[in-house]
Amino acid sequence: MVGDMAPPLARNAVEAHLHLALHPCPCGETEFGATSSVRAAGGDRLVRYAGRCVSCGRDRAVEFRLPAEPTVPADGDWADGPEPSELIDAGQWRWLADRYGDLPVDLDGYSGPAREQARADLSAARAALDEVLKFLPDGADEVPESAFWSPLGRQVRADEPGRFRRVRLLAARDGYDRLLARLDGPGTPGARGHQDSGHGGWGSAG
Repeated sequence: MVGDMAPPLARNAVEAHLHLALHPCPCGETEFGATSSVRAAGGDRLVRYAGRCVSCGRDRAVEFRLPAEPTVPADGDWADGPEPSELIDAGQWRWLADRYGDLPVDLDGYSGPAREQARADLSAARAALDEVLKFLPDGADEVPESAFWSPLGRQVRADEPGRFRRVRLLAARDGYDRLLARLDGPGTPGARGHQDSGHGGWGSAG
């Protein structure tokens, strides 16, 4: 750690870029032509993303800690390990799950590239729920308030707190599993992870 003000940990590059996409410039623009640089500080490795907003010209910069051993998430996951994110809070993960999982219940008409995209989106939604579940303490029935620190995350929780109860999170994840099982019926390719699917620009920085 770099003292008490150490920047949060970015478990991998996908999470770092996702954080940038979820935290736009005050003008609302997410693109700022970010370039990254890595430096050592106090025994840690830090990565800094800096650039200028393409809309209003505001200078922007953000810095994250890097893990001691870089990892690439397993196919279909956002991050490895049981520890919750330090960059993206429980409410933001739930919002992402909703965004990726917003598909018609009837998937029978999907075929070809549309079917593959639906599979990738549902896999990303399920993995986002897994990230919410990482914030649940052992034996707890719901995600604690301390797991919500962003304006978006707090708003998602305020809109419907019951969606962060363990039983409802597990039920939602089971629902995605059932939809994925239907997409992975006989004669269809295996499920594909979200990281190679290019979902709406998530997981990439300028």
